[in-house]
Amino acid sequence: MNIPIYDAFLLYYKKPFGAIKQLDACRFRLKFPVDKNIGQPSLVMFRPGCKEQYIQMFHEETNDSFNIFSCVYTPQNTGVYQYYFFAVENGNRVFIKRKNASQGDFNGNELFHLTVYDKELSTPDWLKGGVMYQIFPDRFANLKDENDDSVIPIGRTFHNNWHNPPDWWPNEHGIVTNSDFFGGNLAGINSKLPYLQSLGITCIYLNPIFESHENHRYSTANYERIDPMLGNEKDFRQLCAAAKKHGIRIILDGVFSHTGADSIYFNKFGRYGEKKGAFRDPESPYREWYSFSNYPHVYDSWWGFDTLPNVNENNPSYTEYICGKDGILQKWLDAGASGWRLDVVDELPDEFIDNIYKAVKEKGEDKVVYGEVWEDATTKESYGTRRRYLIGGQLDSVMNYPFKELIIKYIKHSDSTSFRDGIMTILEHYPKPSVDILMNFLSTHDIERAITRLAGEPVGDNKREWQAIHQLTNEQYIYGRALLKCAMVLQFFLPGVPCVYYGDEAGTEGYKDPFNRHTYQWGFEDDNIIGFVQELSEIRRKNAVFKDGRLILSEVEPNHCIFARENGKEAVIIYLNKSKKTLRFKFDHIEGISDFKWVRSEAKNREPGQIKVPPYDYEVIRVKISKEKEVGRYE
Repeated sequence: MNIPIYDAFLLYYKKPFGAIKQLDACRFRLKFPVDKNIGQPSLVMFRPGCKEQYIQMFHEETNDSFNIFSCVYTPQNTGVYQYYFFAVENGNRVFIKRKNASQGDFNGNELFHLTVYDKELSTPDWLKGGVMYQIFPDRFANLKDENDDSVIPIGRTFHNNWHNPPDWWPNEHGIVTNSDFFGGNLAGINSKLPYLQSLGITCIYLNPIFESHENHRYSTANYERIDPMLGNEKDFRQLCAAAKKHGIRIILDGVFSHTGADSIYFNKFGRYGEKKGAFRDPESPYREWYSFSNYPHVYDSWWGFDTLPNVNENNPSYTEYICGKDGILQKWLDAGASGWRLDVVDELPDEFIDNIYKAVKEKGEDKVVYGEVWEDATTKESYGTRRRYLIGGQLDSVMNYPFKELIIKYIKHSDSTSFRDGIMTILEHYPKPSVDILMNFLSTHDIERAITRLAGEPVGDNKREWQAIHQLTNEQYIYGRALLKCAMVLQFFLPGVPCVYYGDEAGTEGYKDPFNRHTYQWGFEDDNIIGFVQELSEIRRKNAVFKDGRLILSEVEPNHCIFARENGKEAVIIYLNKSKKTLRFKFDHIEGISDFKWVRSEAKNREPGQIKVPPYDYEVIRVKISKEKEVGRYE
């Protein structure tokens, strides 16, 4: 058996690393043991539905151990995801695994992935190196206006005690109505801008803020109006203007695959009059937005929830309403927003996403478009279509669920191999401009709070009563806080932009919806974690490598991780100790560097010739690079 050697994670074998631009040359190298007579190998590129392209590899050199072959491939097609493998002269197809190799018949799965993206692709610079903060508007902060005479809409209940838990029990029909509100508002967020600035926040991502009769506001009732319990358009404009003075921009949640049944567009319950809305009026201007199989009671809805009727996104009227000149997207950008995060983007058709991107970018290339994608965004298929989110013209970047899961499992279960290979695979697949602004989170409104996931007891979704009353014990909380801080080191220093879910920095815990949507516990914050986040943010701000520096993994072991971010001139090296014992590291594993400086202010970890890292802690040094390394990670 021939045993070739190839590792797409290393620059020696593939340069440049990762996704490549259309018309940019990419060099591939392959090594075979000298005692194997294989003839001439070829690199085989192909796209689904297209003929395979064979690129002959030429003998580069022979040393004591290997025959080395290489070739250069320049992709001509823009915006196409491609696959490749290697073939030897006798026609056998060869798939090469990480660290080892195997040879055999092609079975359709054993392939390398190559993302080719538009040569003009770029992403907003203002996000790079910054820190995001996600706010669930009803639960963050409430600043009461004595002059506010707005009326709470019918059907909503209001918690008079900010510290109450969210309602979780079903009504008499077995339905959780999500109709309880705590009164968080835009003025409250405005009042906390100095606090957010102290955390180093440069971007706020707001969950939906438009009128909706459920507290999550993903059932939009009117895209043109701020929900009255949050404020009004004037309040939003004031918030954006005030945030700008604090160095903070705001992006909005765009829910465009469905509306609420209780909305001006559908009006199932008559809130908006008898002659408005597709459900009650067959002549409604919104009638063609929806799909009825038996008008009006049977209609297409989001995942079968009849409170969320699906829209036909490519209906010309709907597209124009959302994406047209001065449509919904541009209206709120003009009001001060800096971009949009697209809810369930995999349920939006490509043409509609194209129109969203175009509409947003017409207001400036600095405006950003994120997408909610739970898997690898470059291999994602939905509704029988291979998605093209990150190749140019659709999304700037995505919510980074793969990183979240890899970090949590590594910190909690010490799964170092999956962590290393998973991180590198995402970086290999995604275009560098998208990598630089990946939304890196540990918690969101859709998943458990990170501290609960790390230290709490696993529980199924059907045990809602248990989840409602369960809190971490003091011992669990202290352990969870230690693990959370380790996870945050990875969240803040891996490529992308860390996104802190409101309250994570204050020790807020909770299982899935609605328990992960507890109010921010002002006056009961964990200052220990807050100070830690402030320190991580400051390190990011003071070191330019975190804007767009590439990742170099040095050591990823069950109990510790050493990695660097570098830009060709300098590197910042992070030593993470996720064990309960103090660890010491020598500097002899670092090649090609000159003098170094300590980045953290504490002197407790400094020892001659080595670095000491206490349990569940980290250290950071900055080094000058004297030569560019030809590897994708320290060996």
